[in-house]
Amino acid sequence: METSENENKYFRAKDKVEAIKKFYTSLMSYIFFVGFLAAINYWTDEWRYPWFLWAAFGWGIGLVFHAFKVFDLNPLFGRNWEERKIKEYMQEDGKQQKRWK
Repeated sequence: METSENENKYFRAKDKVEAIKKFYTSLMSYIFFVGFLAAINYWTDEWRYPWFLWAAFGWGIGLVFHAFKVFDLNPLFGRNWEERKIKEYMQEDGKQQKRWK
């Protein structure tokens, strides 16, 4: 029984590390390609219209959401918000049932 629990922990940790690795790969691709686009932008019109920023902004939004998912960041609700709310509602439900009895 304990062995299967350790295996589950191992696989969850392995999945987490793999997700972090994919995020950093995406981040490196972002830095490389946005830099490449910036160089092309400078070479073609010397910053008269910095069009590469549109690509950087769009891709950057996706990268931020990817980071939120990978690192379990939730700025609106905080860490373990769901679990706390479930416990809170369960306690409220228990109190209400006691009143009805």
